[in-house]
Amino acid sequence: MATGGMMAKYDVYGIGNALVDMEYEVTTADLEALSLTKGVMTLVDQEQQSKMMQHLAAYPHHRSSGGSAANSMIAICQFGGTSFYSCKVASDELGHFYTSDLCAGGVDTNHQRTESEPGHTGRCVVLVTPDSDRTLCTFLGISSELSADDLVENALLDSDYFYMEGYLVTSPAARQACLTGKRLAETAGVKTAISLSDPNIVRFFKDGLLEMIGSGVDLLFANEDEACGLAQTTDPQHPVDYLKTLSREFVITRGAKGALVWDGHDLLTIDPIPVAAVDTVGAGDLFAGAFLYGRARGWDHRQAGALASTAAAELVTRLGPRLPPAEAKAILQRFL
Repeated sequence: MATGGMMAKYDVYGIGNALVDMEYEVTTADLEALSLTKGVMTLVDQEQQSKMMQHLAAYPHHRSSGGSAANSMIAICQFGGTSFYSCKVASDELGHFYTSDLCAGGVDTNHQRTESEPGHTGRCVVLVTPDSDRTLCTFLGISSELSADDLVENALLDSDYFYMEGYLVTSPAARQACLTGKRLAETAGVKTAISLSDPNIVRFFKDGLLEMIGSGVDLLFANEDEACGLAQTTDPQHPVDYLKTLSREFVITRGAKGALVWDGHDLLTIDPIPVAAVDTVGAGDLFAGAFLYGRARGWDHRQAGALASTAAAELVTRLGPRLPPAEAKAILQRFL
């Protein structure tokens, strides 16, 4: 919390799932062998995950620390900001890798202060077919046990924003952690923010998301499908009016159509940047991270939206949920 003109230590304190992203290049025959539906995200249990890892054992792959809010926190650091991330990893090899990769990205985390527990660190296996389509298989592992115990209060109170990942709504303990963190933030004058995460999350867990939003948040991120789902409408105008009742400010990303930003007084249109999209996974995470960075650094909504739109447009021209650090810095320079 910034008081008396002092800057907060962290631009954003995020909470979300810790998932090691493991990306493999496969064929449609591999998907058939694994009984997977092409192009969708499937939650799998430990037994299904083990069978999958056996099938892929000889395949080369790339891995990185992931999870939606983690990608946003890393983006903030790539632009030169500061972030803290509360999550849950196990004391296995993937857990050590995750924490090291997060810290290498400049993000502080609760795992620098507490011992990890036995168990299995969550992972998201990303299977990329030759047509650049991505099939995701997520095993939450110990991340499903994220709770209020994983909050670091003094770090949260020394932040400009407290940012909640909508995916956490599926776990009662994680949802409670968000409610606890939000209460701490509101009491201390730290701004609150939430991402709706996924249209299916909105469809099946609307009541839980509304519980997390409570009497309102300062900033909400949604794509068009999520916003319409929450407002239970197909009219693109209606979500704007509905979201005004939930959040003081909000962003509705619209893919190739750009974005809408409600700044509390006016509805701003953020122009799209025409690109040939190859892979849209992570674009919303990067948009949120860039926008939060700009707002925490005192930028107006239009400038923060333009940075976010530019960064997301660059990201979708390649595979993977993150920009190389040098490219993030180069994009930032255009706005300084």
